Amino acid sequence: MSGALSRIEARLTQEWRRRGPLAWALTPLAAVFGAVTAARRAAYEVGWLKSVRVPAPVVVVGNVTVGGTGKTPTVIALVEALRAAGFTPGVVSRGYGAKVERPTPVTPATPPRVAGDEPLLIARRTGVPVWVSPDRVAAAQTLCAAHPDVDVIVSDDGLQHYRLARDVELVVFDHRLGGNGFLLPAGPLREPLSRHRDATLINNPFERTLPAWPNTFALRVESGDAWHLSNPALRRPLAQFASQRVVAAAGIGAPERFFAMLRAAGLAPQTLALPDHYAFATNPFTDVVADAILITEKDAVKLGAWNDARIWVVPVAAALDHRLITLVVEKLRGRPSA
Repeated sequence: MSGALSRIEARLTQEWRRRGPLAWALTPLAAVFGAVTAARRAAYEVGWLKSVRVPAPVVVVGNVTVGGTGKTPTVIALVEALRAAGFTPGVVSRGYGAKVERPTPVTPATPPRVAGDEPLLIARRTGVPVWVSPDRVAAAQTLCAAHPDVDVIVSDDGLQHYRLARDVELVVFDHRLGGNGFLLPAGPLREPLSRHRDATLINNPFERTLPAWPNTFALRVESGDAWHLSNPALRRPLAQFASQRVVAAAGIGAPERFFAMLRAAGLAPQTLALPDHYAFATNPFTDVVADAILITEKDAVKLGAWNDARIWVVPVAAALDHRLITLVVEKLRGRPSA
């Protein structure tokens, strides 16, 4: 069954890049999806459904497309920028795959099966309070109660979680932008491209010209020195892997971005694209022939007990445009008091 689902997903992903016969055939379903989505959003706008404002202002980092676009490095960079601007941030997340039913704090020692891989990575990289829950409102309320010094909440994803009132919305795209421009299932869009947001970030490793959208900024995601999974203090520049047999593996939403980054660093790796949020319940590297296996930080949080001397972790950091940071800070400081 999983193999069949993977093939269907791959076919849809391919179709979402163009307006081919299958995409057009699915447009009636997309119309139904769009009507339901618009009705739900309108219900919050007119007050039939109530949004909840939590004690601290909220910045949502999300996307309007299906798949990974680079939200997690954006959240990490935004947390650091807000801290540098004098704020005390906290983070809330649904925590994809997290085994929680109520608001739960995430520490660097929390097992990934409990926290989810992305919240755990954010907690380890930033050191700020991170709470996960299927209900982001409850997560934010509990975080504020447990950490009264927190004066801004960053929501990792949750753009369509309208119940959580927000003060700033940032939408992240990658080089695929809006694909064929159709809503699900005819295209990759959860909401129309015309959806209001305060700013748009384009995570683009292929140097595409930025679209002429209001408040649109380039998002640069850059790699650092690789660190050894079994001995994190051991680090190597990526250039040192150029003469070795390298396999690059990534269980992220858009693994090609990771592979392209390694190629840009002068490597020519064999590539192994794993499903997003791959659980590593089985070892995909058992039969891999390589001198070094390069993986993402998101995957590394799930491999703490592994003992494979070939595995190196490639960290990434997002560089945010200072104009974007200024925009966010000004909106937060201009927020009406509760």
